[in-house]
Amino acid sequence: MMIRPTPICPGPPSRREFLRLGLAALGGIGLGQITALRAAAGRAGKTVPDTSVIFVWLPGGPPHLDTYDPKPDAPAEYRGEFRPIHTNISGIDICEHLPLHAKVADKFALIRSIAHTFADHGGGHKRFLTGRDPLEPTGFVNDYPMVGSMVAKVRQQFHSTVPNYVAAVDGGRQGIDTFSFGSAYLGPSTHPFVVVGDLSNKDFRVQNLSLLPAVEAQLKDRVELLKGLDSLNRDIDGSGTMHAMDAFERHGLELLNAGDAQKAFDLSREPEKVRERYGMHVWGQRALLARRLVESGASFVTIVLENPYQGGIPMPADGTYNWDSHAVNCHLFNDTRRRLPYYDRTITALIEDLYARGLDRQVLLIVTGEFGRTPRIEYSVGTQTKVKQPGRDHWPSAMSVLVSGGGLKMGQIVGSTNAKGEHPKDRPLTPNDLWATAFRHLGIDQNTSFLDHRGRPMPILTDGDPIGELL
Repeated sequence: MMIRPTPICPGPPSRREFLRLGLAALGGIGLGQITALRAAAGRAGKTVPDTSVIFVWLPGGPPHLDTYDPKPDAPAEYRGEFRPIHTNISGIDICEHLPLHAKVADKFALIRSIAHTFADHGGGHKRFLTGRDPLEPTGFVNDYPMVGSMVAKVRQQFHSTVPNYVAAVDGGRQGIDTFSFGSAYLGPSTHPFVVVGDLSNKDFRVQNLSLLPAVEAQLKDRVELLKGLDSLNRDIDGSGTMHAMDAFERHGLELLNAGDAQKAFDLSREPEKVRERYGMHVWGQRALLARRLVESGASFVTIVLENPYQGGIPMPADGTYNWDSHAVNCHLFNDTRRRLPYYDRTITALIEDLYARGLDRQVLLIVTGEFGRTPRIEYSVGTQTKVKQPGRDHWPSAMSVLVSGGGLKMGQIVGSTNAKGEHPKDRPLTPNDLWATAFRHLGIDQNTSFLDHRGRPMPILTDGDPIGELL
C-alpha cells in the first residue's frame, strides 16, 4: 500500500481564507473541481474507526527500577530507596508508591525488555517516536514522521466530530519539535490538534474551537445559500455530483462549527466524582480528556505528563520539571516519591474508566518515556539545593512500558532485565515491536509506505513484529 503525499503548496489556508474561498467556489466551479469534491465527499463519508490509541508520553525518561521493574535483591547502589509491593496478579511486583496500580494489574501488562541505543533526549525521542534510527542523534526535529502523524495520514479519510489526532501539553511546550512530534515528509496536515495548558483550571478554554461572531454569521449565510440551491441541485443533477458537493460542504461546516467538538473537549460535562477519580490536577484532567476524545472518534491521542507541579502544587527545590532525574536536577527519590501519587491516580483512573465504559477492546493505552534510567545511582550537587543528592542518568539499554486494553492479554509481564536492571535478559524487544502491535490494533497494514520529499517509498516500519505474548 503506497500513500502519495499531496503536491507541495504554500500551506493550508487560514480559517478566514477557507471561508472566503468556499463562498466563492459555490459560484464558479468547474468539472475538475466537481470531481475532486465528489472524491473528497466520499472520503468524508467514511464511518468513524472503531479502534484508537491513547499514548501517554513521559518525557525525560522515568526510572524503571523505581517504578515497574524493582530489583530488591540488587546491591543498594542499584535498588534504591523504594521497595516492591505485590499486585492482584501473582508474580507482578511494582514500586510501593504505586498502590492503585497494584489493584488493577489484571488490566495492564508490563513490557520490561524494550531497549534501543540512543541516550540523548533528542535521539531517544526520535528513535522511539518514529521507529527509525535518526540521522542526527541530538535535537528534536524529525527525519521521519512521528507515529501519530502516520496514523493521521492513513486515516485521513475518516470523518469524526473531533480532530483525528490530538496532543495535550503544558503551556509553552506546544511546539511541534518540542518532543519530536514532527511529521517530516508527511507535512503539516498530519500534525496533531494541540490542546495547551491545565484543564483543571476552572478558567481553562480550548483554543480554536470557538468561532468569532462575524464568522458565525458567514457560516449561517453559507447554510442558507446551500438550502437555497438544494432544489436546483436536485433538479439538474442525475449523477449525484451535487449530492457529493453538499456532503463536502456539510463536512466543512461541521468541522468549522465544531459544536460536537466543543462538547467533547468540555470536561464540565463529566460527573464531579469522575473528575475527582482522575485527580483535579493537570495530569488527571488531561487523561480524562483523552478518554472523552477517543469516545468521540479520535484515532490517536497523545497526552504529555511532564510537570506535576502546577495548579497550586509548588515546585520543591529538590524537584524537577520532567522525568529527567539527574542528581543535578533533583533528588531522585524525593521527586519520584512526590510525583508518583499523581501518576498512580491518573493512569489507574484511565485504565479503570476504559474498562468500565466497555472501551478496553477499542482503545489501546500505551505509557512510556524515551528510555529508562541508569541502574546504578549517581550522586552530584543539585543545581537548586546546592547539596549532594542521588539521581539516575539516561539509559536506553533497558526501560519499562505499560500497555492496557486493545483487546490484548493483560495481567502479565513480557520480558525481563538482568538482576541489576541493566539490559534485557529475556525476550529483547525494540520500540518497533511496540508500534507493530499498535498498528495491528488499528488495522493499519505494516507494509504501508509513504513517499518522502524525493519520491522514495518509506515504509511505516523497517522492522518489528507484533508482540506475540499480548495477542
